[in-house]
This record gives sequence, structure tokens and C-alpha cells, in this order.
Amino acid sequence: MISKHISYKEGVYSATATRRGIDNEPNNEQLNNMGLVAEKVFEPLRKWVGGPIKINSFFRCLKLNTAIGGSKKSQHMKGQAIDIDDTFGVVANSDMYNYIKNNLDFDQMIWEFGDDENPNWVHVSYVSKEDNRNRCLKAYKEQGRSKYMVV
Repeated sequence: MISKHISYKEGVYSATATRRGIDNEPNNEQLNNMGLVAEKVFEPLRKWVGGPIKINSFFRCLKLNTAIGGSKKSQHMKGQAIDIDDTFGVVANSDMYNYIKNNLDFDQMIWEFGDDENPNWVHVSYVSKEDNRNRCLKAYKEQGRSKYMVV
């Protein structure tokens, strides 16, 4: 278990990795980073939500990140970022985004696409108490490319 509510299998799972035979296994440092994200962001959020939160993506090895077209600087590759979604319908993505923004320490959080009322999912990362930027971005598409603006 990575934390009380995140299994190791859930933290490393990727349909793309399975389909392409990619070994998406974190090293000890990446696994420790995942534990920190879970402790400082996911678990306090889960307690507030009071129910399950879908994890779309957590750890991504370099090969997997490249396969999905992820950023070359993606914090997912360090085990420092998690993408969460309101798939279970307990709390809206916008509510989780605002709760994290107003109550938790984080490095970077992204309102991932969607509309002005609700993102499609929320990306949130955690580095360390000293290095976190508490930076909030909004992702949007422009001419088919992903762009980000500070909010």
C-alpha cells in the first residue's frame, strides 16, 4: 500500500503500459515521493470528500510518459504528481480543486480542460514543504495543442 486508500497496483496502473508491455515500476525514491503526495494531498482530500476518488494517473516511467505524449518535465515521472477525477460522483472535480487550493499545501495544481464550471480532472503535485510553489494553472486547447495559463 502506498497509503491507506491507495494500493501499489492503483498507483502504477496504466492501460497504455499494459497494452504496450511497458514495465511501469517506480524506484525507491519515486515510491517515497508517491507516499508523500498521498500523505500530504490525497489522504487529507479523501477524508474531506468522505468517499472514493478515482486516480487517473499517478506514477509514469519515462517510457510510459513518452508513449502517452506527456510533458518531458512531468512530475508524474518522479512520483510527485497525481491526476484525480470525480468518477464516483461523491464531490465534483471543481470542489476538490477548490478544497486543495484553499486548504492543502501543494506544488502545482492544474484545472485540466473541461469548462469554467468543472475540469475534466485535477492534476496536483507535491514536492516538499520548502519547495512547493502553490501554483495554479488552467489547461485549454489552442489549435489542437495543450496550453496552460496561470490562474
